[in-house]
Amino acid sequence: MSDAGDFVDAALQREASWERAADWEARLGSGLRYYGSSVGAVRGTIRDAGRRYPGLAHDEVTALASELWSVPVFERRLAAVVLLQSNLRLLDNSDLTRIEGFVRSARLRELVDPLAGDVVGPMMEGLAGRAREKADAVLDRWAHEADPLLRGAALLARAAGADDAGLDVNQRR
Repeated sequence: MSDAGDFVDAALQREASWERAADWEARLGSGLRYYGSSVGAVRGTIRDAGRRYPGLAHDEVTALASELWSVPVFERRLAAVVLLQSNLRLLDNSDLTRIEGFVRSARLRELVDPLAGDVVGPMMEGLAGRAREKADAVLDRWAHEADPLLRGAALLARAAGADDAGLDVNQRR
């Protein structure tokens, strides 16, 4: 695991609560494990990781997101979403393939909705020209998939992008 990935995972485990983990597992289930870290702790951990590892470029951010997502732990996957939310300005249409993989393996709307609404939708609004055309084609494909989470992600991303219309990518966060 990378230094940044180790840092995030260790911080999430330090913030764990077995009571919260049991509650989330009972409510959300879906075959994921739960540390029991709060959403605030996840957001704070990503903020702290950004301070500890400043200036991460596109490839480093997306690799870290994939590393966090690769272990089926809810808080790690949520941290991957927050990391992408925090770095929208670095994302482009080529990242939709990675995000599609995340959506397909998410198992939970609680992970898919923020990916679609807070990452894909705003990212789409920052795209223009050929990059936007390619991204639109991907969302059109998602909208016709058999996977209900992927179909829902396409709809939510389009709706979120419409809400953000006219905003500079740096004004969204």
